Amino acid sequence: MAKTKYHYNSHTLKYERVKTSTKTWALRALGFLTSSFACALFLLYVGFTFIDSPKEKQLQREVNQMALQYNIMKERLKQMDAALENMQHRDDNIYRVIFEADPIDPDIRKAGFGGVNRYKNLEHFRHSDLMIETAKKLDYLSKALYVQSKSYDELTAMAKSKAEMMACIPAIQPVDSRKIRGGISGFGIRIHPVYKIRKMHAGIDFTAPVGTPIYATGNGRVAAAGADGGYGRRVIIDHGYSYKTLYGHMSRFTVKEGQRVKRGDLIGYVGNTGTSTGPHLHYEVHKNDQPVNPINFIYNDLTPAEYSAILEAASQENQSFD
Repeated sequence: MAKTKYHYNSHTLKYERVKTSTKTWALRALGFLTSSFACALFLLYVGFTFIDSPKEKQLQREVNQMALQYNIMKERLKQMDAALENMQHRDDNIYRVIFEADPIDPDIRKAGFGGVNRYKNLEHFRHSDLMIETAKKLDYLSKALYVQSKSYDELTAMAKSKAEMMACIPAIQPVDSRKIRGGISGFGIRIHPVYKIRKMHAGIDFTAPVGTPIYATGNGRVAAAGADGGYGRRVIIDHGYSYKTLYGHMSRFTVKEGQRVKRGDLIGYVGNTGTSTGPHLHYEVHKNDQPVNPINFIYNDLTPAEYSAILEAASQENQSFD
């Protein structure tokens, strides 16, 4: 219960009870409420500024965890970048060298992303720098991997083409070495057996009995099969890649024009047709429609000793057989 207050009246010489007016009570109540409200605001400010709520603490833990994950991702991206650079180095300096292809332009590999700011939505965050750096690295790796993938697609096509080319280029002897009888006449200036003059011999003569099998020396298409003057019965195979082979003086052939053949397929038999002085196969290799030495295209099925023996025999400036 509130205490009653009195004051001394000097006129009446008595103590009189103090009466508080409504206005005074109202002013006091307003002052109390105002000070209470100010104190409450101050306490709220201090609380929200310096003291984290359970929800804020949880959010802070999540932010810290996310920052940690970003840092871990950043390190992994560095490892991926190093591995990708190693792949690019091998691509340019090994694989493309093997297939005689130009390396990929560095400007293509490292081209950036132009235009508007792609990372504007990541700005103004607490860890914006880390987030933007990670996003840029991901974008770079994504593009670099795409370029490298396309490069490997190109190399795969080159490898397939190279394998096809290697299967087509003449690479074996057209007759079995065990069937050769009487010797070999090689590529170059030789004495013609009929005209007895020194004349360019555009192929190699393999002497063998009539009926000895003759084999295609590479994959290709039969461009011609029939009689041809001094060559007698002859077969021409177009191997593609600017290579052709000719097989002359055959007794008969087993292929027809337009037929596809593979290396090692039987195409005919040794004979003595045309301007031939004895049973043998006259074998030519043409590159860009120019005759080249066939001795360089019979290595695939011979031992080093057999190849050395044939090379020595073919280098003798003897008389040819046609």
